[in-house]
Amino acid sequence: MADPSLVSSEAVWVRFAQGSLLITGPSQHLAPVARYVNWDERVDCYRAEARRYGPILLTLHQLKIPFRDDARRFGVQSFQLHGEPQPRPHQQEALTAWKAAKRQGVVVLPTGTGKTLVARLAIAQTQRDTLILVPTIDLLQQWHQQLSEGFAMPIGMLGGGEQQLATITVSTYDSAYLRMEQIGDRFGLLICDECHHLPAATTRMAAICSIAPFRLGLTATPERSDGQEEDLYDLLGPLCYRSEITDLRGQYLAPYRWQPIAVHLDQDERIAYDAAYAQYREFVRSCGVQLSQPNGWNQFVQICHRSQEGRAAYRAYLLQKRLARASRAKLRAVWSLLRQHKGERVLLFTDDNATAYAIGETFFLPVITHHTRAGERKKLLDLFRSGSLPFLVNSHVLNEGVDVPDVAVGIIVSGSGSVRAHVQRLGRILRPREGKQAVLYELVSEGTAETFTSEKRRQHLAYQR
Repeated sequence: MADPSLVSSEAVWVRFAQGSLLITGPSQHLAPVARYVNWDERVDCYRAEARRYGPILLTLHQLKIPFRDDARRFGVQSFQLHGEPQPRPHQQEALTAWKAAKRQGVVVLPTGTGKTLVARLAIAQTQRDTLILVPTIDLLQQWHQQLSEGFAMPIGMLGGGEQQLATITVSTYDSAYLRMEQIGDRFGLLICDECHHLPAATTRMAAICSIAPFRLGLTATPERSDGQEEDLYDLLGPLCYRSEITDLRGQYLAPYRWQPIAVHLDQDERIAYDAAYAQYREFVRSCGVQLSQPNGWNQFVQICHRSQEGRAAYRAYLLQKRLARASRAKLRAVWSLLRQHKGERVLLFTDDNATAYAIGETFFLPVITHHTRAGERKKLLDLFRSGSLPFLVNSHVLNEGVDVPDVAVGIIVSGSGSVRAHVQRLGRILRPREGKQAVLYELVSEGTAETFTSEKRRQHLAYQR
């Protein structure tokens, strides 16, 4: 840290300390940035969030206010890309829009349309030390490999047992959050892949504690069920470019059709479902719980465990859910589709592990869940890619963050009401190939709560006929 005695009494002094900025200077010089700073009596100076570094210094510079910048440890680099393909029109448009937004903002592109190439071009054209954040170990390794090949230089890695920093570093969100107090001043460009994860309570600290003035968010679906996508734009910059599946289908994405299939429960399962549903809904009504409210589900669970009646209602809830997700009729529908697409690669999606395992056990199919070890998951995906395993069942794991082999048939056996997850699943079957026609089947138990859930998650242009 610089010696305070060497800083002019007329200059504003900005420095980085434990994930935030410490700022001193004459009050008249600090007035233009007052909205960014707060007095901290513990250190006898002003403190600001590290992410305010860019706006603060830009304001001081524009007003010709003298300042000393001891905050940053990043510099101008000379990165060179090697052997990269020419960007497609939508990729070039995204990059141009981001640069026009002063290299701050969120780019929305469908799964499989080259978001990582946009990022590599942004790194090469910004020429600043860069930190890339990703949500999973699989993505960490994929990004590390692509960056190493693209820039032909050592790439740093934080996460997965690695703790190596470099001028270009890729990190999991969790690892970055844990270390940002020490490294938040090291990077001038922050790239957040699958950036819809960023607004979470702890994850957001990775962006707040970074001084990076240049920021790029990448996602296929920025919308969040909690409505916190506005926080995403506050942390990274405005939505500067968006392209949907419908804009690119048939050219940069495979043409596809969506085929809903209504499944009718067998009589005994219908009777059991109706009884269980009525029991649990009556309990919810009698308790005055609003499940549509943000904390409604937590209230329901807490109340259920206070009485025998509540515990019975919770068991009824689980039973009606299981019957809707994995009834005998639905399993028969799965078998019919697998026979129809014999000889093709088929990816099956479920909303829970129990349904995935039930399908795997019934039809002797391989299953991937979050319990599957990384080595086994890689082996199964390699066998699926080679065609040795034509069918693969998964519960959430392959929605994002995993390099899924080319597949033209997807079957949604069950799912949540999340629009993002539904669009991600569609994106998994749209990798383009000559003559490819993708199809996504959606099995919905008729006359159950699944009907409403299905309608809710299809509130996206990709599913509008």
